[in-house]
Amino acid sequence: METYATVKGQIVIPATLRRKYGIKNGTRIIVTDIGDAILLKPVTEQYLKSLQGSLKGRGGLKTLMDERRKDKEREK
Repeated sequence: METYATVKGQIVIPATLRRKYGIKNGTRIIVTDIGDAILLKPVTEQYLKSLQGSLKGRGGLKTLMDERRKDKEREK
């Protein structure tokens, strides 16, 4: 599948892919440089639900609390 870029750097995502990935007007998209390619990842409700619980048991809360503590120390 091929698309094009406008003068402003905007690209057109084909309708079949927009439907497949639930991309609608205003959908946020994460753009990542992975070395030899660009990865576009739509931030949809389905994507957010897939992240739910992903930090469970991995010390995510402790890391967040440590970062908040460091931020407060920096503000002093």
